[in-house]
Amino acid sequence: MPNRTYKPTLAQLRTFVTVAENKHFGTAAAKLGISQPSLSQGLVALETGLGIQLIERSTRKVIVTPKGEALLPYAKAALDAAEAFVARSRGTEGTLAGTATIGIIPTIAPYILPHLLAELSQTYPQCEPRIVEEQTDRLISQLRDGQIDVAVLALPVDAPGLETVELYREPFVAITPAGHFGAEERVLSLDDLGDLELLLLDDGHCLRDQIVDLCKLAHTTPSGTSLSVTRAASLTTIVQLVVAGLGSTLVPLSAVETECGRPGLDLYTFEEGADAERVIGLAYRASSTRADEFAALGTLVANAYERAIAPTEATLRG
Repeated sequence: MPNRTYKPTLAQLRTFVTVAENKHFGTAAAKLGISQPSLSQGLVALETGLGIQLIERSTRKVIVTPKGEALLPYAKAALDAAEAFVARSRGTEGTLAGTATIGIIPTIAPYILPHLLAELSQTYPQCEPRIVEEQTDRLISQLRDGQIDVAVLALPVDAPGLETVELYREPFVAITPAGHFGAEERVLSLDDLGDLELLLLDDGHCLRDQIVDLCKLAHTTPSGTSLSVTRAASLTTIVQLVVAGLGSTLVPLSAVETECGRPGLDLYTFEEGADAERVIGLAYRASSTRADEFAALGTLVANAYERAIAPTEATLRG
């Protein structure tokens, strides 16, 4: 029997959402930073106050009940609204103010962050950015859990409950050991990918998947003896391997200025119409009430990208 005067607390709603999304009490307790008994007590108090079962417990797994599934979006919306209330209370309506936890994938963060943080500080001085650098899958998980507010990553993102906004399209640049092609014309076609022994980032990096997909368009596959034994978790390491003559790779245009200024490399762009590019955008929870703020952030991200690529574009034109 529901208690008609009962009002759930934000802590109880957060407990329900975290358990529902992780399907595991231990994982949910760890993410919330509380003990498992405290988590269970909070969930029981919520279910007792509402007079319904939200989570079905068993020794093997946790199942969200049909009523729990129906109420889950409303619990998420309530938590987002509370966060937005606090953020708006610290600043002017429609601006970035207070804490903003921004997730960024590793093949973007090092190259645009210096420009982004400088412009963010100047344009929205009341914003307190917190940066989380993670691979795409982890950022999506953290978005759903409410651990981050918004993510800058490569699109498309197939994740129910998230909204995405395209910000810009970023070309790839091929880098090879110096003299690999020996051609004065530094422009490649997709067919030329078949002549490159491509070095790729480890599994889990979306850039790896994007390059593999690009090779499929060229009706080739990344191959070479070094692929089975060489592993790298960063573009910096990949570029060092190219300098050493172990293969070639593709890097985003924004990474060229930082990663490719050392001797021993040749740079190649792709011919017009090759579609050798990635799409970068923002992702945030569909239940969030901060879409206007994230749009403002997206403008700053796009501006930071333009600043990051300006030196490289000038070099390539020259």
